[in-house]
Amino acid sequence: MTSRPSTKDVDRWIEQLTVHCKPLTEVEAKDLCDKVKEILIEEANVQLVDAPVSVCGDVHGQFFDVLELLRVGGQLPETSYIFLGDYVDRGFHSVETLQLLLCYKLKYPSRITLLRGNHECRQVTLTYGFYDECLRKYGSTNVWRYCTDVFDYMSLAAVIDCRILCVHGGLSPELPTLQDIQVLERTEEIPSVGPFCDLVWSDPSDSPRIEEWALNERGAGWVFGGKVTSVFNHINGIDLICRAHQIANEGYQYKFKDKNLVTVWSAPHYMYRCNNVAAILKFNENLDRQILIFREVQDRRRMNADTDYFL
Repeated sequence: MTSRPSTKDVDRWIEQLTVHCKPLTEVEAKDLCDKVKEILIEEANVQLVDAPVSVCGDVHGQFFDVLELLRVGGQLPETSYIFLGDYVDRGFHSVETLQLLLCYKLKYPSRITLLRGNHECRQVTLTYGFYDECLRKYGSTNVWRYCTDVFDYMSLAAVIDCRILCVHGGLSPELPTLQDIQVLERTEEIPSVGPFCDLVWSDPSDSPRIEEWALNERGAGWVFGGKVTSVFNHINGIDLICRAHQIANEGYQYKFKDKNLVTVWSAPHYMYRCNNVAAILKFNENLDRQILIFREVQDRRRMNADTDYFL
């Protein structure tokens, strides 16, 4: 039976990651993942979160930009965060990024909510870099397995003060209410079809041709329109849906005439070539909104990384 990490262990891991960008050992990574799973299993599919809180979109392994995000947005535990998923793949430091966020979850479990994105999935990470990065950094796939096991326990959504819904992708025609999301079975690999899949893969569209549902060109989830969004929000007493999943060049983008849905994107200069800025959406205790914009930071390590999975 492995020992559980102490507070000193977690503090040391956070310092090791933030100061040196050095991943944990395989044994430490297993201890971290096992302990975080114990926390996540107690959380609901739809996790209730109190304001004030800051909402962040995809970060995709851009570790040094995550450090910048925390500098701009405020350090834990003084600032509370909801991350909307997609912590890994495509960036050069998915291992360090995920481990840092898991360390914060272990140290400040009530101050950080980690939702599941479509990249928190075994099949997707086999293709887009996280699997290869784990193999390269550890010489085996064990750490990838520990991490993907954690993915199965992440919440699917969060609701801030019963009025702001946070989800990675979007809505599903099979999930008209929050209660429908609450009773899904989440401790499994993300299915290729169905309501669980829709939550992490769907996209909004303000095309006048799409008011309700249309096929998604991604091959998973749906494209949904303004009518669907307004009906869902009205039925569930929601003022705003915060989601990620799509790059926004200005860091955020409101949809529909009522601006009742917003995409938040937190990976600046995405894939190290897109020249976009990133955003954090902050809600104060009255749910007033403030958007913080930040840009990428210089990272010399990027030049030496394997870039096959960026193509």
